[in-house]
Amino acid sequence: MKPNIVVDVGNTRIKWGRCAEDRVVEQASLPPYAPESWEQQVKQWEIKDLTSWVVASVNPEEQSWILNWVKQRGDKMTLIQDRKRLPIDIAISEPDRVGLDRLLNAVAAKDRVARGTSIFIIDAGSAVTVDWVDEAGAFRGGAIFPGAQLMANALHDYTAALPLLKTWANRGFANPQLPGTGTTAAIEAGIFWAVAGGIKALLRQLAARAGASRRHEIFLTGGEAWYLAPVMDLDVQLWPTMTLEGIRLAAEALP
Repeated sequence: MKPNIVVDVGNTRIKWGRCAEDRVVEQASLPPYAPESWEQQVKQWEIKDLTSWVVASVNPEEQSWILNWVKQRGDKMTLIQDRKRLPIDIAISEPDRVGLDRLLNAVAAKDRVARGTSIFIIDAGSAVTVDWVDEAGAFRGGAIFPGAQLMANALHDYTAALPLLKTWANRGFANPQLPGTGTTAAIEAGIFWAVAGGIKALLRQLAARAGASRRHEIFLTGGEAWYLAPVMDLDVQLWPTMTLEGIRLAAEALP
């Protein structure tokens, strides 16, 4: 099936993609629990025909809201949730427990990259994931660690005096200089370089596991991707619509 709109329901935001010409041609980041904003977006995209939606989610509560809203509109809706029906081999011990967003990223990457090339995928959002798709196109797993805002929350919640910060991604700055000359600046620098350094360390280890001398490609997506890309020191390809493309491809692979 070919959807008009694909929806990625995340932990903090909902991302929509408008599909045409066998790709996601536009995207929008929308707030949760906001039917008026959702309806406005549909009107802005001027989709005239009966709208066909495909939804994938890592947030069950928000998923139910948008599914009910789509049904009330009278549109056609498909929910992507069965990992066994995704067009990718999941070569890990517990395939039913891996995050759906991670697999959809892998579906998109596998479709773009020729066999014989390892793929590393960075998704920097509420959590940060760094995953490996091997030369045969199989998802091999990776690593998960807290994203920037979760780190900031933890520093505030589990110390007596450190302030709660809205992190660099939300405040619009990146690559904070060292040394941080005040508490806020030090926290900002610590969080930013913990995320960036953690990603780079994981990529080195995954590349060694895959065979460092072999061909590989690296993709970067997620809400904090734009702030991280300039300091990756690697040939990283920024792909904002990666998860949405994975949803589109998964939907088109359905009978």
